[in-house]
Amino acid sequence: MSAKTEITVGLYGIGLDTYWPQFEGLHDRLVGYQNRLADKLARPGVRVVNVGLIDDPQKAGDAADTFQREDVQLVFLYVSTYALSSTVLPVVRKLKKPVVVLNLQPTSKIDYATFNALGDRTKMTGEWLANCQACSVPEIANAFLRAGVQFHQITGVLDGDAFVDAALDDWIEAARVASVMRTSRVGLVGHYYNGMLDVYSDLTRLQSQIGPHFEIREFGEILALRVEVTEPEIDDRVALIRDQFDVQPDCSEHELRRAAKTSVALDRFVAQHDLDAMAYFYNGFGDERYSDLIASVIVGNSILTSRNVPVAGEYEVKNCLAMKIMDAFGVGGAFSELYALDFDDDIVLLGHDGPCHPKIAQGKTKIKPLYVYHGKVGQGLSVETSVQYGPATLLSVIDAPDGNAKFLVAEGVSEPGPILEIGNTNSRYRFPCGAREFIDAWSKRGPSHHCAIGVGHIAKRLEILASILGVEFIRVC
Repeated sequence: MSAKTEITVGLYGIGLDTYWPQFEGLHDRLVGYQNRLADKLARPGVRVVNVGLIDDPQKAGDAADTFQREDVQLVFLYVSTYALSSTVLPVVRKLKKPVVVLNLQPTSKIDYATFNALGDRTKMTGEWLANCQACSVPEIANAFLRAGVQFHQITGVLDGDAFVDAALDDWIEAARVASVMRTSRVGLVGHYYNGMLDVYSDLTRLQSQIGPHFEIREFGEILALRVEVTEPEIDDRVALIRDQFDVQPDCSEHELRRAAKTSVALDRFVAQHDLDAMAYFYNGFGDERYSDLIASVIVGNSILTSRNVPVAGEYEVKNCLAMKIMDAFGVGGAFSELYALDFDDDIVLLGHDGPCHPKIAQGKTKIKPLYVYHGKVGQGLSVETSVQYGPATLLSVIDAPDGNAKFLVAEGVSEPGPILEIGNTNSRYRFPCGAREFIDAWSKRGPSHHCAIGVGHIAKRLEILASILGVEFIRVC
């Protein structure tokens, strides 16, 4: 589930120019550490701009110019030894980009016996300074706080520290997802589900705070594309559906071909407008062509969701963004709402009708015919599955009354057990705080009644993403 957007991160080290003539080899040694760090940060889809070891305010200004020119999305500040805070502040103030202070020692501890046996206090001091990363971190923090600069810290060992490696990965992944969201095109087709006040959204605020472009289109475009679909194309799509889904015996060939025809049209619509996600809802009252179209979109929209174009029903724009965030992190993003509580097993059932995410399903997704789409019009094929068993994360994007977007997050576990076999996606989730406390804590934060569910526990990455985007992060468990 890779995203198409690459990112550029900046790396600059800091030191004190006074030290270089005093301690032979110290400068080159510290530059070597920084180059090892640059190699650690580099990976497919990530370009590292390493401006080297900055040891005076003038060089700091040059580094800031380089970072601006290269359009870095995130800056890693490597504290190689003690350095003056005047060397640091000019860069971050000018850039106004997220900055992560790296307090990384070359080893987990100084070898005291070898150190004290050097017998030359100048050499001993130089050796200490090569391990003196922590010294200026409080000074840097003080300067940043007084200047109103937001910053973050990672403390540990340069090599072989699993905590540090995971933290660096989290920051790079979150920066990449932030870039994905800022460059995504989200299609909005149809209209809101009438009366769902929680679903109504302020598109301008969401675009300004989270980043995507909203492309407002009409179902008539899909209808026109659907007319052009040929019988051989329908044959090919039916074969794909049979290969990727568990088509139940009571699904008629007529319904399969109707869903296949609409699926091909949806693919063309997404390609035509270069969409990265989509939210939709329509009734089609008064025109049988539209009613036929809207009743046959579920399978096609599930296929799109599996191809990194998450599709949210009920015109749920905020949840479409939550699904796209989960998709960009590579963990899926199943459209969900609260289904029921199982107080005996302390379980929360969450699921939804409409499109599912086949890539994170527990086994093959079943396709079943429904003769009533509850709360909607028509009849046709629907999908039924559960999210993969194991760790899971819930994300809701809140369009809050105070004018700010917020991320509401919970971590739990998708567990095996009985579900409602009604042709909808639904799963059983256990939360560490318990079902009763989860519902109360989640609901009182004011999300819409929808959320996106991804596999794995990624609350930390979502928290970092929220920090990069400048939105509030709330975790209930």
